[in-house]
Amino acid sequence: MPKAEVSWKRVTDEGKKLQVYAQRVGGEWRFFHREKRFDQWQRVPEPPIEDWLELHDAVERLITRRRLQPVHEELVRRRIRERFPEVKL
Repeated sequence: MPKAEVSWKRVTDEGKKLQVYAQRVGGEWRFFHREKRFDQWQRVPEPPIEDWLELHDAVERLITRRRLQPVHEELVRRRIRERFPEVKL
């Protein structure tokens, strides 16, 4: 059972609107997306940097609301640094 879920909307480079959500299961974040409300959620094995940065912002907000522990922010930052070493947080 997931411990945390975060969702948002974004537009791709091609202009396609996507609904995206990430869920934390056992210390790992899993990303999913769909185009329309009744479409099936599709797992995203390699999410783009935009999704990771949006997740980082959402985790910061959840920490201030005391819904997540501060350690989760560092875990997300570490994962971003591993996957995208050129990005500065």
